[in-house]
Amino acid sequence: MNGTLDRDRAADYPLHRRAVVAELLAERGDMLVVAGLGAPVWDCTAAGDHPLNFPLWGAMGGAAAMGLGLAMAQPDRRVLVITGDGEMLMGLGAMTTIASQRPDNLAVVVCDNERYGETGMQLTHTAGSVDLPAMALAAGFESASAISSDNEFKAALPAIRSAKGPGFWSIKIKAESNPIGAMPPKDGVTLKDRFRAALLGPT
Repeated sequence: MNGTLDRDRAADYPLHRRAVVAELLAERGDMLVVAGLGAPVWDCTAAGDHPLNFPLWGAMGGAAAMGLGLAMAQPDRRVLVITGDGEMLMGLGAMTTIASQRPDNLAVVVCDNERYGETGMQLTHTAGSVDLPAMALAAGFESASAISSDNEFKAALPAIRSAKGPGFWSIKIKAESNPIGAMPPKDGVTLKDRFRAALLGPT
């Protein structure tokens, strides 16, 4: 597309973000989950609020970096980052640090609707020629792939949950306005204390 943004393409993607996130978390076990701001926070909560979810309410661009820190601190636990394309585009530098550190327990999933959903559904650069999985591979991720169908998504689930990382998956989802519906606590201290207690036990 030579960088030209395609306004209509994402309207035809068959996967829906809330169903995708619910499936990602359906067999989570003791997985640690970092949710990027906005829709990923709401979708993770809709799938079942969990003390081992860490929602980033306002730290745009920080989800992958936060996941890296957790993966390095807890090498025996699987860490899953679920975020959006706009949030990931703001934090691209984290790709290089993740690849340099090579945490084998980290998976990064981008639910990519090619939109900035929190500010009016403006197009992101993934509606053009920007290829996030290619960027992850170039940075040095163990694996990276794009998913755009239900069959591809189902085939990728085992790897997302357990394959040696760092792994990166961009899941193309329909550009649509979904209700918020579910929210975790908004207080950062509460979220931090809840997550810490669930991970490390009472202090």
